Amino acid sequence: MIGTECPACGEGERLTGNRAGAIIHLECLTCGETWDRNPTPTCPRCGGTDMQAVPKAIVEKSRGTQLSVVGTRTIHLCSSCDSEILEAYHRNRPNPLMPDQLPTTET
Repeated sequence: MIGTECPACGEGERLTGNRAGAIIHLECLTCGETWDRNPTPTCPRCGGTDMQAVPKAIVEKSRGTQLSVVGTRTIHLCSSCDSEILEAYHRNRPNPLMPDQLPTTET
């Protein structure tokens, strides 16, 4: 389960879960800890639930200083707190949002 870790031991791989309505009941197979997770995205700043799912580019250096989009991942942005970012995304659709930091030529 990507992005989910056991709150007791930090395990991120050996987890199992069952959905019960809107809640997911999770169990860590390493330490036995159980907890509930609500999969509804909420804004970490305002606590709101008016979130929009948008694609964000995954960028790697492909040759020399050339950058290539090698994939996307879905992120959730708050309609209130992230309104400027959402406006930019909607202006440039269907292109994904670019990462906050791009790979540099420095090693």
